[in-house]
Amino acid sequence: MRDAVAALTRAAGNLFDSRIIAIVFLPMLISLVLWTLLAWLFWGAWTGLISGAMANTTVAGWLQGWNATWVLDYTAALAVLIAILPAMFVTALLITEIIAMPVIVRFVAERYHPDLRRAAGGTLAGSIGNAAIAITVFAVLWVLTLPLWLTGIGAVLAPLLTSAYLNQRLFRYDALAEHASPEEFAQLVQSSRGDLFLLGVLLSLLLYVPVLNLLVPVLSGLAFTQLCLAKLAAARRD
Repeated sequence: MRDAVAALTRAAGNLFDSRIIAIVFLPMLISLVLWTLLAWLFWGAWTGLISGAMANTTVAGWLQGWNATWVLDYTAALAVLIAILPAMFVTALLITEIIAMPVIVRFVAERYHPDLRRAAGGTLAGSIGNAAIAITVFAVLWVLTLPLWLTGIGAVLAPLLTSAYLNQRLFRYDALAEHASPEEFAQLVQSSRGDLFLLGVLLSLLLYVPVLNLLVPVLSGLAFTQLCLAKLAAARRD
C-alpha cells in the first residue's frame, strides 16, 4: 500500500511540471468534445435503437396499456448515457496512452531513474494487444455488473473496480515497455498485483471528484510509471 500511495503522491506533484502541464487536460477534453459531438449527431439513432429493442417486451406492453410509454424513452436515454460514460473514460485513457505516455515515461525516467537501463522489452504490437485485451475485459465486466447499479452501493463499487482494472492493465505495459525485459515485466506484474490494483482503485476514486476527474487520465499515466519504474529499479538492485 505504501508504494502505491507514494507513487500517487509523486505523480500529483509532477502535474505542475511544465512538460506535464502542457498535456494534462488534453485527453479528457478531447474525449469530452468527441463524445459530445457523437451524441449530438447520433442521439436519436442510439435511443431509437434501444427503444425498438424494448418495444416488444412484456413491460413495454404493460406501459402502453397505462399510456406510460415515456418511461421507455427515458430508459433508452439513460441506457445511452450509461454506455457513453465508460466509452468517454476509455477514450481518454487511450488518448493518454498514445499522446501522453511517451512524454510521461521519458519525464519520470530522466528525473527519478536516470541510470535505469533500457531493456526495450515492449513493442507497439504488444501495446496494441494489451489495450485490446484490457478494453474487451473491461467492456464485459461493465455489462455483467450493470445489475449492481440498482443495488445502491453497487452503483459505486462496480464502476470503481472495473475502472481500476482498466487503469492498471492499460498503463503497466506502457510504463515498463522501454525499460523492462519481457521476463522482468512478467515477474514485476506477478509480484506487484496488489499495489497495481490498489493504485487503480485510488485513481478511480478521483473520477467522482469534479474538476479533478479531468486530470485522472494523465495522473494515471504518471502514477503507474512512477510505481512500475521504482519497482523495476528496486528489483534490479536486489
